Amino acid sequence: MSCTMNSCLVALAILFLWRVEEMAEACSCSPAHPQQAFCNSDVVIRAKVVGMQEVESGNDVYGNPIKRIRFDVKQIKMFKGPTQDIDAIYTAPTSAVCGVTLDTNGKKEYLITGKLETDGTMHITLCDFIEQWEALSAMQKKSLTQRYETGCDCRIIRCTSIPCMINSPTECLWTDWVIEKTVNGEQAKHFACIKRSDDSCAWYRGSVPPRKDFLDIEDP
Repeated sequence: MSCTMNSCLVALAILFLWRVEEMAEACSCSPAHPQQAFCNSDVVIRAKVVGMQEVESGNDVYGNPIKRIRFDVKQIKMFKGPTQDIDAIYTAPTSAVCGVTLDTNGKKEYLITGKLETDGTMHITLCDFIEQWEALSAMQKKSLTQRYETGCDCRIIRCTSIPCMINSPTECLWTDWVIEKTVNGEQAKHFACIKRSDDSCAWYRGSVPPRKDFLDIEDP
């Protein structure tokens, strides 16, 4: 009986450690404003996904093959990135390790942000900003061409609970979560945090370039 009990305890311990390891490996991301995603990415493109296949990319430290998903894409426009077009994007094979799932029938257009690897290939994870093009607001689409880039020296601080505040004039307070209980609220859809002439930063809303008097310190 004692032996059986010991066997059960060992099995439970192994199961517990396996669950802890599985939880540690789960994908976890901190929400980012679209401007932050743009500024922190190496590549930002508008594209259609036209194919997908599982590929191997070397071996891990134990000699096991490392598998990735390769999405074949048709680039429509590049907003940020290398001089050559992107024709393939790589991601992890499962969402547990931050792998991304995209529609591959070539009908949907996506805005895709990601990182460039040392070999020049583009890699994406669930932590990147990836959205269907038609779901973006007019302001978000317009900001991709210039406005987000002008605010890359600014910092967007996400407010998760009240009270919250900024600690520097170069910061903008992102309050979508506490006000609307979503990270895809008004500030995400319709505002950009841009630098003004005194090097401070402020939220700006509009589809036209900011007026000079706004840049010369005017309340938004």
